[in-house]
Amino acid sequence: MLMHGSHYRRILTLLALGGIVLAAGLWVAQRQQSREVLVDVANAAEADPLPSWNDTKAKRSILAFVRAVTDQNGSDYVAPAARIAVFDNDGTLWSEQPLYIQLAFALDRVKSLAPEHPEWRTTQPFQAVLENDTKALGAAGVKGILELVVATHAGMTTDEFERIGKAWFASAKHPRFNRPYTDLAFRPMVELLDHLRANGFRTYIVSGGGIEFMRVIAEQLYGFPPAQVLGSSGKLRYEIRDGVPVMVRLPELDFFDDKEGKPAAIQKFIGQRPIAAFGNSDGDLQMLQWTAAGPGRRLMLLVDHTDASREYDYRVSPMGRLDVALTEANQRGWTVVSMKDDWKRIFAFE
Repeated sequence: MLMHGSHYRRILTLLALGGIVLAAGLWVAQRQQSREVLVDVANAAEADPLPSWNDTKAKRSILAFVRAVTDQNGSDYVAPAARIAVFDNDGTLWSEQPLYIQLAFALDRVKSLAPEHPEWRTTQPFQAVLENDTKALGAAGVKGILELVVATHAGMTTDEFERIGKAWFASAKHPRFNRPYTDLAFRPMVELLDHLRANGFRTYIVSGGGIEFMRVIAEQLYGFPPAQVLGSSGKLRYEIRDGVPVMVRLPELDFFDDKEGKPAAIQKFIGQRPIAAFGNSDGDLQMLQWTAAGPGRRLMLLVDHTDASREYDYRVSPMGRLDVALTEANQRGWTVVSMKDDWKRIFAFE
C-alpha cells in the first residue's frame, strides 16, 4: 500500500518525537544513576571518615571520642568554641627520618651559601656539612643543629625566606623514597584532621620545628592557616628597606617550642587548654600531660613508628625517642597508634 506524502511525514515526525522522548528518558535514568552513585560514595565516606586506618582499637577510640564530644544530648558534650586539638608536626604529621626535613633544608642552604662564608670550611658544624661528615654532624648534637638553622635562616626578610622555602620544597626530594617532601605527609593523620574539622574542631600545629618554615607548607599539606601554626622562632627586627617596611630574621633564637615549651606556647598563643593532643615522642609528653589535666573527656594519642618496610622503625633508631611518653601512655590509658598495625597505608602515594 502506498502512503501519501503527508502520512509519511507524519509517521517520521512521530518516530523522531519518540526517539527524543526515549533519549530523554535514558538521559534522566543515567542522571539518576549518577546521582545514586555519588550518594553511595558520599555515604561511604561519611560512614568511614578514616579509610586509611585499620578497624582497630586506636581508630575506634578516635571515632568514639569525636562522637561523644559532639553529641549535644550526651554527658561529654563540648561546645565548638572549646573543641581544640593540637598536633606535633615532625614524626606525627609527616616523616622525620633519616633527618628532620627542616634540617635537610638547612644543610642545602649551607652548601648554597658556602661561597659567601669561606670560614665555614674550617668551622664546625658547617665543615661537617660541606664534607658530608655525618659522624661529626651527629656529634654536634642539638646545639649544632640550632647553629646551622640560625645561620642559614637569618639575615633575610620573612618574605624572602618564604620564597626560598617554597622553591626548595618544589625541587627537594626525600633520599629514601625519591619523592618530594610534600609527599611525606601521613595520609591517616590528614584524614584525622579533616574529620576533626568537619566536627567543629579548631586544629593547631604545636611543634619544635621552625614556625616560619612550617608556615611555608602547612596550609598546602594539612590545611593549617598560618595563624594556627605554633613553633620555634628566631628573633625579628622591623626595618625599612628601599622604602618598604620588612621584618628581618636575626641570628638569635627567640623561643624553643619543645617539651615544657609546648604547653607554654599553647597557653600564650591559643589561650585555651586543648581537649585532644597528638604527638610521637618524649618531646610531646608535656603537651599531652597538659591536655590530659583538663576536665571532661580528653583524647591523648601517640604515633608509634613500628613499620620499617613502609616507613621507619624507631625502636632501632635514636631519633624521636618514645620511652617516657610511651610508658605514661600505657599507664594512663592514652591511645597509642602502631603504624604497622593500625594504618592501612601511610602515604597517599602507596
